[in-house]
Amino acid sequence: MTEGEIPIHGGVQTQAELSRRAATRAQHAAATPRPAARPVVRLPAPGLPGGALLFLSPRREAGAPAPFRSQPRSTMSTSAFHVAGLLEKMTSSDKDFRFMATSDLMAELQKDSIQLDEDSERKVVKMLLRLLDDKNGEVQNLAVRCLGPLVGKVKECQVETIVDALCANMRSDKEQLRDIAGIGLKTVLSELPPTATGSGLATSVCRKVTGQLTSAIAQQEDVAVQLEALDILSDMLSRLGAPLGSFHASLLHCLLPQLSSPRLAVRKRAVVALGHLAATCSADLFAELANHLLERLPGPRTPAGAAGLHTLVQCVGSVGRQAGHRLGPHLDRLVPLLEEFCSLEDDELRESCLQACEAFLRKCPKEMGPYVPSVTRLCLQYLKHDPNYNYNSDEDEEQMETEDSESSEQETEEEYSDDDDMSWKVRRAAAKCLAALLGSRPDLLPDLHRSLAPALVHRFCEREDNVKADVFAAYIVLLRQIRPLQGWVKAVEEPTPAGSSLQVLQGQVPLVIKALQRQLKDRSARVRQGCFSLLAELAGVLPGSLAEHMPVLVSGIVFSLADRSSSSTIRMDALTFLQGLLGTEPAEAFHPHLPILLPPVMACVADPFYKIAAEALLVLQQLVCTLWPLGKPRVLDPTPYVAEMSEAMLVRLRATDLDQEVKERAISCVGHLVGHLGDQLGDTLHPTLLLLLDRLRNEITRLPAVKALTLVAASPLQLDLRPILAEVLPILASFLRKNQRALRLATLTALDALAQGQGRDLPPSAVRTVLAELPALVSESDMHVAQLAIDFLATVTPAQPACLVEVSGAVLAELLRLLRSPLLPASVLVAAEGFLQELVGTRPPCVAYNELLSLLTAPIYEQAGDGGPSLHKQVFHSLARCVAALSAACPQEAAGTANRLVRDARSPHSSTGVKVLAFLSLAEVGQVAGPGPQRELKAVLLEALGSPSEDVRVAASYALGRVGARNLPDFLPFLLAQIEAEPRRQYLLLQALREALGAAPPDGLKPYAEDIWVLLFQHCEGTEEGTRGVVAECIGKLVLVNPSFLLPRLQKQLTTGQPHTRSTVITAVKFLISDQPHPIDPLLKTFIAEFMESLRDPDLSVRRATLAFFNSAVHNKPSLIRDLLDTILPLLYQETKVRRDLIREVEMGPFKHTVDDGLDVRKAAFECMYSLLESCLGQLDLSEFLSHVEDGLKDHYDIRMLTFILLARLATLCPAPVLQRVDRLIEPLRATCTAKVKAGSVKQEFEKQDELKRSAMRAVVALLTIPEAGRSPIMADFAAQIHSSTELTALFDSIQKDPASVPGAEPMELS
Repeated sequence: MTEGEIPIHGGVQTQAELSRRAATRAQHAAATPRPAARPVVRLPAPGLPGGALLFLSPRREAGAPAPFRSQPRSTMSTSAFHVAGLLEKMTSSDKDFRFMATSDLMAELQKDSIQLDEDSERKVVKMLLRLLDDKNGEVQNLAVRCLGPLVGKVKECQVETIVDALCANMRSDKEQLRDIAGIGLKTVLSELPPTATGSGLATSVCRKVTGQLTSAIAQQEDVAVQLEALDILSDMLSRLGAPLGSFHASLLHCLLPQLSSPRLAVRKRAVVALGHLAATCSADLFAELANHLLERLPGPRTPAGAAGLHTLVQCVGSVGRQAGHRLGPHLDRLVPLLEEFCSLEDDELRESCLQACEAFLRKCPKEMGPYVPSVTRLCLQYLKHDPNYNYNSDEDEEQMETEDSESSEQETEEEYSDDDDMSWKVRRAAAKCLAALLGSRPDLLPDLHRSLAPALVHRFCEREDNVKADVFAAYIVLLRQIRPLQGWVKAVEEPTPAGSSLQVLQGQVPLVIKALQRQLKDRSARVRQGCFSLLAELAGVLPGSLAEHMPVLVSGIVFSLADRSSSSTIRMDALTFLQGLLGTEPAEAFHPHLPILLPPVMACVADPFYKIAAEALLVLQQLVCTLWPLGKPRVLDPTPYVAEMSEAMLVRLRATDLDQEVKERAISCVGHLVGHLGDQLGDTLHPTLLLLLDRLRNEITRLPAVKALTLVAASPLQLDLRPILAEVLPILASFLRKNQRALRLATLTALDALAQGQGRDLPPSAVRTVLAELPALVSESDMHVAQLAIDFLATVTPAQPACLVEVSGAVLAELLRLLRSPLLPASVLVAAEGFLQELVGTRPPCVAYNELLSLLTAPIYEQAGDGGPSLHKQVFHSLARCVAALSAACPQEAAGTANRLVRDARSPHSSTGVKVLAFLSLAEVGQVAGPGPQRELKAVLLEALGSPSEDVRVAASYALGRVGARNLPDFLPFLLAQIEAEPRRQYLLLQALREALGAAPPDGLKPYAEDIWVLLFQHCEGTEEGTRGVVAECIGKLVLVNPSFLLPRLQKQLTTGQPHTRSTVITAVKFLISDQPHPIDPLLKTFIAEFMESLRDPDLSVRRATLAFFNSAVHNKPSLIRDLLDTILPLLYQETKVRRDLIREVEMGPFKHTVDDGLDVRKAAFECMYSLLESCLGQLDLSEFLSHVEDGLKDHYDIRMLTFILLARLATLCPAPVLQRVDRLIEPLRATCTAKVKAGSVKQEFEKQDELKRSAMRAVVALLTIPEAGRSPIMADFAAQIHSSTELTALFDSIQKDPASVPGAEPMELS
């Protein structure tokens, strides 16, 4: 700003301009009648150059009108008054006044609080339309920008006035006014509320505009008008195509002739508009468009104009990208033509053909199946299409790595550079088409990998950076397809079908590294970024595969870290890649390279750019963890490096003027360094700990400091932390009172680590300060915090028993209250057991054994009356576990406790709750009490099995099995005899046998295996399904005792047994499958096909049990069944169909009730289909899969609930095939959402219908997340119907706002 200029709103003004504006203001003031004019006080403005004056108005007297103010007003009258003042200024002859007033109006319109009356709306619209023809361009631009926010503030009639005026201006003779009108129409259309919101404004405006646009396009008088109209039409169709259904035919007939326009720009815009139209038009119009294009496309030997052919192929590509899912039926005619056109010597045409093929592969992969070989051949041919360059010269130069060779190479590239060379676009289109092929056909992965991977690796030498980036991207897509499945399926499983691809890839790694060796030092930062991305993906797919190539990788990383000529992004990418490499490759691979690697990383730690420094600190942290892991001998001597690393970290740790991210990373990095190499720090250890203590006091850095302190305290180096303990513990105690949950959790973890490592060195006074905060944390309100608090108490009790005595009463009171919670997680129960054992295990005990036992059981023993247990069943199990834990901690008391429990169980005066607790406790205590009390237990337990209380019977059955498991010779023959002799108690005795089989050691069961086997198969034909279920579980547990002998016998029972026996056998096999690796898995895999043959069984119950078994296998161990899916899937799909022969009518008095015996089997089949999506998606034919889902959408209530969930998951996992049939999927959803319950129905019917509607609406929301789905005319119509209904709108909005309703977020809970 020069002397004599004054900064004001809107720019810098000179003194002369200020004076002129002041004069203009005076003229306006004179022209405007005002009451009693006031003198203006002129004061010199100190500090302003040029003797500038400030104009001050004196204080207003009472009754005088308020001067104009720019503050927002809440009422309509004040808004109108304010806007009127701005409108007056817009008529000024001074362009500055007009500009400032328009700018102020823009600011007002953007406020939500503005309210305009009808007259003000009309005046604002009229003024803005007038300003569109202003002489000043800046005013015009501002006026156009005002139209956007104005659309949402005025009534529909005013919007139509704006649109009419803009359309009229489009036909103006003035070029500038036409341009402004075009921009204005685009602005208005972009601000119109979507039709999905229920507003009809967009529809009415678009209909008004469409007719004028079509006439402007068809006239062909002025090309500029035509181009602008096509642009606007494209925008309108992309956002609001569906509401224009009545205009689609006229638009199509208007746009098709433009494909033969002599002007390239017109043809290009028409192609874009037709693409958007194809996505939203009806099926008949789409067929007309497709037939038109196919008829106009010449045959392979028919001569045609190059320009017309280009346009038609580009139009096919545009339609494919926007509505490719609708082109499936026409591909048999289109794809062969495109393949023929590629043989013509026209690179631009080849690019368009390959782009169209890419769109087809992405949008309709199944229909492109027959053409995959030919498209692959085309892509491989044109991936290396570079007629103007000889790559052999580069291969010869690979031996030379000097600067001279690089400069000569640069000259060669410049020599071959040609602005007219279009071949690079063909190569890029081929690479993108290959990426689409790899991404859309995972089922062809092995074949595609063998044919495409070598070609892609060979093209890493590509000379054009744009093409090279797409080649890298295609190879990355291939790697991601090969990557083993994650989620439910863990790495412990056998190799998936991608296993063979992994082996092939392992052999290709050296070729990949060789191809990337020169690229890692390329001058282009973009190329190096692509190399790092590809190598990071490769390291993730094959961890450890890059170790032998570390010299090449380290050289490339150091090259990029030292490159300061490019942007900082490349250094961040190099650091990120190095961090990932440290996590996937063995530490020994880095040892020789550390002297080269460490200096540039240290330099990045000191970099002034915070993002680089933060990333470098993360790398340094990973370096320390990888090269000097805890708990392992140090292979590499850290002495030469530790001082340099420590100093670099401490410089960052001491600095206070750093970005928060750098501060946190520095603290974490120091924590890892001290935890891993603290014994090497020497004299710098104490200052480092003091720095951590200082960061602990800072509110901004306290959380990362607590985590760092945890690392130091938990270190196996047993560092001496006594100098800081007295100050650290009170600070940590204060954190336990904070509302920040993450801080409380981290603090409790740190306290536990300190108690484990420094327990006896903790100052007692500081420990008491911490313990005083703990009772409030042992609460049901936050179980995770409670668990960590109890863990700390268990750790600190043996180290500081005297301190615990003082707070044990308060802590125990809260702990006992927590144990009575029915929501108690298993982890908290285990922590409580450990703490209770420590309380009685100290010498002297903090709490006496009998006292603690009385406290634990008091809620049960003090319970009044005998109306059954008033506490939740889970509470009895929790208390029984705690009683057993106390007995295990004091073995000398165990026998007495067991005797006391037996007496309580026998006593006729004991309440039901006391007996339940006694039996459950005996089940746990019996394992540590010895054989003494067990002799008299038989009679007690058998007597209890006849108790009138079901809770007592179940508890006694459980106790019989658990106690018997520890004394098999005495109990097991007795139990088997009782099962034979007591048919009325058979179910309870079988449950006891199940517990015994699960708890007993396998070797102890082998002598009794044959007797148990015979007994169990005698009960397979029982009439009670519950009994057969227990028998099946017992058989499964028994097979695990001797799998190689018993599993073949189990399989033979499928051919010899009756239906109930076959069903029980299949259910027993289900219990052999667990989510963890088991020795039986390889053997089970050899028999799985024979068990799955039961899907052909004529009995419904057997098929249902087989489906449940298949579901368990898919869910827990997919590798068992993947190779059999080709055989199993047809049988599975057969079970999803409704069988009329299984539907019967049952008379219930005067009513007839329809019963579908096949419903349960269909439900089981659809549940299996859901599980297949999670673990075997690559092996599914999604088109066939979706056909059965579509049928299920019209089935019974239970089936529809399942298929709605399936559909939502499919929309998330594989949107392309869902999009192809979205029109057919919408109709059943619409029927469900709009269905009405019959008048007079019971409450349950209304509730079922509401839940069904909600589930269907979740599926609709999931479908709408597919970008192109909203363009479907049927979907758009349904969306409008939803928003026209208050009930459906509320349901739709609630699902969108509810995070739990996000489709596919969680696996379905399967029965």
